[in-house]
Amino acid sequence: MSKALAFINDKRVRDWFYQAAVLIGLVGLLVYFIRNASENMVKAGIASGFDFLWRTSGIDVPFVLTNYTQSDNILALFWAGVANTLFVTAVSLVLATLLGFAIGIARLSSIWLVSALAGAYVEFVRNIPLLFFVLFWYFGVIAALPSPRESISVFGVAFLNNRGLTIPLPDAPANFHWAFGVILAAFVAQWLFARWARRRKEATGQDAPLLVVSLVLLVLVPVLALSWASLATRWDIPVLRGFNYRGGFVVIPEFVALLAALVTYTAGFIAEIVRGGIQSVPHGQIEASAALGLRPAQTLRLVTIPQALRVMTPPMTNQYLNVLKNSSFGAAIAYPDVVSLFMGSALNNTGQAIEIIAMTLAVYLVIGLAVSAFMNWYNARIALVTR
Repeated sequence: MSKALAFINDKRVRDWFYQAAVLIGLVGLLVYFIRNASENMVKAGIASGFDFLWRTSGIDVPFVLTNYTQSDNILALFWAGVANTLFVTAVSLVLATLLGFAIGIARLSSIWLVSALAGAYVEFVRNIPLLFFVLFWYFGVIAALPSPRESISVFGVAFLNNRGLTIPLPDAPANFHWAFGVILAAFVAQWLFARWARRRKEATGQDAPLLVVSLVLLVLVPVLALSWASLATRWDIPVLRGFNYRGGFVVIPEFVALLAALVTYTAGFIAEIVRGGIQSVPHGQIEASAALGLRPAQTLRLVTIPQALRVMTPPMTNQYLNVLKNSSFGAAIAYPDVVSLFMGSALNNTGQAIEIIAMTLAVYLVIGLAVSAFMNWYNARIALVTR
């Protein structure tokens, strides 16, 4: 009996018991809601299940990164929306990070005008709703562009107007697949060479021609590969026919407006993160770098930024997740992302509200967890290792 009481009174046993009880309760509550919703849908004559995914879609999508066509099924429409969401999110993350770093560093500039302009931008952005930026770029900027007949020509092969940016498209992209493979191999080779050069420096003190090799692998090789692919490929050049251009690939204005809104909005928050991260570096580090003869630009690149990244990474993760979630604002201007296509068009055509909403939520959840996992891995990699 004493052993039984000791087992029951064990803190670890009680903790596991309470957690199991809560988990069982939550699962039971979820099952209850699912069964209740299913029974109500049957009584109302509403179909349930995921068989609708294999119906013919019949929905035209103006901006497609996959091989989707109107004759494909709704599952293909779903993946087309996911691809568009991932594309605008990825491009926005890169551009917002670059712009945010530039503005954050400008806020710390010794030139008063530069610092004041950067501070005004940050204060303006952080106090304006994102929807305003989306509508401003769409109706205030892109809608003011000229009509297709009066398009702004870019080298005579690309044309910008209020219907988007029409650019040439290769008839057969096989050459570009080879070019991108070569570029990827060059990037991997540069990374391996940089690691070898660093280890050699630590072991022998001898320098390797890292700058020359990096310029060759990261600049010369990509330029040569893309030039070869461009010259070896036939191009579909846009041509004005009637009231619009035919041929090529059209970057729709909805994409440009959403991209510009996400970049300009998120950059204001990233700028504050960068400013705070730089200011968190002890001033003694900067003084020590100056004593070693490093120039301000070298100090910023080699001393300040690497140490500030340890402070900046956690809040930057939040901003990256916000970019993913904020991309759903594209539905306000009919950008064909997963929300607009799946929760809008597909839901209206099928009426499968629960399944469609669940799949859309799962997309954002999976992508968000993947971004968080990558940023947490990066944060652990750059963290200081102490005993």
